[in-house]
Amino acid sequence: MLNDVKIKLYKDYYVDNPTFVFAKIYKVGKDKLRKFFEIDTFPNVYQLHLGKVMKGKWAKEHFKNDNPIVLELACGKGEYAVNLAKMFPEKNFIGIDLKGNRIWRGARTGVDEGIANLAFLRIQIEDILEYFEPGEIDEIWITFADPQPQISREKKRLTFPGFLAKYRILLKPDGKVNLKTDNDGLYAYTCEKVAELNLITHKNTAHLYQSEFADEVLSIKTHYERIYLKHDKNINYIQFSFA
Repeated sequence: MLNDVKIKLYKDYYVDNPTFVFAKIYKVGKDKLRKFFEIDTFPNVYQLHLGKVMKGKWAKEHFKNDNPIVLELACGKGEYAVNLAKMFPEKNFIGIDLKGNRIWRGARTGVDEGIANLAFLRIQIEDILEYFEPGEIDEIWITFADPQPQISREKKRLTFPGFLAKYRILLKPDGKVNLKTDNDGLYAYTCEKVAELNLITHKNTAHLYQSEFADEVLSIKTHYERIYLKHDKNINYIQFSFA
């Protein structure tokens, strides 16, 4: 069920904007379109500008508590956020991605299973500072994000220094960033930037499941990770902080 704020914003942006609606109908498939509109009826999803009203108020107004907030960036179907929320009911989790049809899966699970400490935000991650106050976040997860391997797309990598600067603002002083990836290039790039910026490394391995770090949390496996592992692909992991 939509809250009052979402009802008004939804009407202003979608119902009163037929050009936007028809453009979407003609540009996306029926199933994607259904999911796109259905997630706006979910109480655990905020799309684009709808999330801006929650800035600085996520814990108190959405989750109705004062618990720590953890983000999963480029969450896709939200498999990590869903599982973390189940493991840690004393924390709040927000999955962030731009693809509404992907977010739908995790949000649907959250609604169906009544996972109260789970929410999703559909935005461009580049704009993340518009949705959270400085120091509002306790931890960040980046799990199997697009490695953006082309040199011309370096600024799109989620561990590019421009993104890291934003994470530094969002995180509490002791907040940590976790990168879990099958892509050796993105892992090496991240390690390089962490060193260049004199950040603090807490955990670091190019072979997660052969390391001492493979606990219950890091053993959560997404759909694509399972595929990589079937092909004996190593999984990289690094955890770092800014202080």
